[in-house]
Amino acid sequence: MSQCITIIGGGPGGYTAAFAAAKAGAKVTLVEAALMGGTCLNWGCIPTKTLKASAEALEIAHRLAEFGISGGGGASPDMPAIIARKHKVSEVLRGGLEKTCTKLKITLLRGRGEVVSARLVRVHLDGGAVQDVAGDKVIIATGSSTLNLPTLPVDHTHIITSDDALELQSIPGRMLVVGGGVIGCELAFIFQALGSKVTVVEGLDRILPVPSIDADLSKLIQREMKKRGIGCELARTASKAEVTETGVQVTLGPSPFVKDLPASAQKESVVEADMVLVAVGRVPNTAGLGLAAAGVETDQRGWIKADDHLQTSVPDIYAVGDVLGPAKIMLAHVAATEGLVAARNCLGASEIMDYSIVPAAVFTSPEVATVGLTEAQARDKGYNVACPQSNFRELGKAQAMGELAGLFKLVVDADSGKLLGAHLAGAHVSDIIAEPTLAMQLGATAKDLANTIHAHPTLAEGILETAHLL
Repeated sequence: MSQCITIIGGGPGGYTAAFAAAKAGAKVTLVEAALMGGTCLNWGCIPTKTLKASAEALEIAHRLAEFGISGGGGASPDMPAIIARKHKVSEVLRGGLEKTCTKLKITLLRGRGEVVSARLVRVHLDGGAVQDVAGDKVIIATGSSTLNLPTLPVDHTHIITSDDALELQSIPGRMLVVGGGVIGCELAFIFQALGSKVTVVEGLDRILPVPSIDADLSKLIQREMKKRGIGCELARTASKAEVTETGVQVTLGPSPFVKDLPASAQKESVVEADMVLVAVGRVPNTAGLGLAAAGVETDQRGWIKADDHLQTSVPDIYAVGDVLGPAKIMLAHVAATEGLVAARNCLGASEIMDYSIVPAAVFTSPEVATVGLTEAQARDKGYNVACPQSNFRELGKAQAMGELAGLFKLVVDADSGKLLGAHLAGAHVSDIIAEPTLAMQLGATAKDLANTIHAHPTLAEGILETAHLL
């Protein structure tokens, strides 16, 4: 008799788990309260990359003279058309997911799931009816939503979320981005390219203050922001916002998250913008799931606790994706892998989710991509570290493309030659990071990279050239 698995949430973690379980012969019910594909497909990864593609096309048009082509100076953004294209891209991909559900005979229910037990999920259908789904296992994959700040009350007009930013029908003249993390920086570069005067406010003392991002990459991105006229207010927080007839007045003050504040960050100041974008983090989508009643343990912020097998405190109830919070890794491709592990474990396996080698990409201008330990992390772990670096501009392909900003940095155990990490910035590094990721997965050394013939002229040669510096 086949297993019956109920999955709540149709994002990368949920639909990957559903597809894997169905292919393995399980009877699968997938419950989705909004749109198939979750945040990644509808409000995150794909929409932002679609807008970035439009922004890059505009930048290329303005640079045509550099490539010996005349007549490109008059290009301008058509925001309704850009947003319509974004919707189309998401729609096509969503349709593909729904067709796969049909092909695999997955029951897709539109509504809000409530966990009664591992054996029963109550679905509050969109039409108002309630349907009970009996089964053997449950996988929770409900994701996360934007975090709002009490000091910056979102009105979706003057003070907006990242979701709102992806629906704008016009370009704000002045945009203040509160939060210099991944989402904030990506949108800052996009809207600057589209024509906004952008300022980024970050409570910590560097741009992209993410543990996995090497400090050298943060410095490079901050320099590129300065070149583009994007303002950076570091070690500052927004303490108050007031909507006026001319825009939004935001009071900036010293950050409580930085001990030794520079003099420039110690005084209050007022910044005026036409629009404030709040991009300061995420909160779990767990309201209404009935977790407490079902006995599923969460932390103080509401993130679900799960072990290395993705099993929660209740046997036969698993959780994957963003709903696990920062205790794991909140990335779409991680959620998908977690979905595979959870699905297999629901069907009798005992797999452990391995987070040791996870690549990540930030779609700023230039792109940033990382895998493994940063230089600081490697030193903290006691490694005798070697960190060869090379510049993007040294590559013939980069010169031909007119994409000169960027660097390649490898983190290597100097004693064994083992590759510990790779940190890249530049055009298309989100693709190039796959090579050092595979190298680390296979336990390769920097010498192995140096001895691998790379095609010429390519951007991936930067990996080769950097490895040769050891």
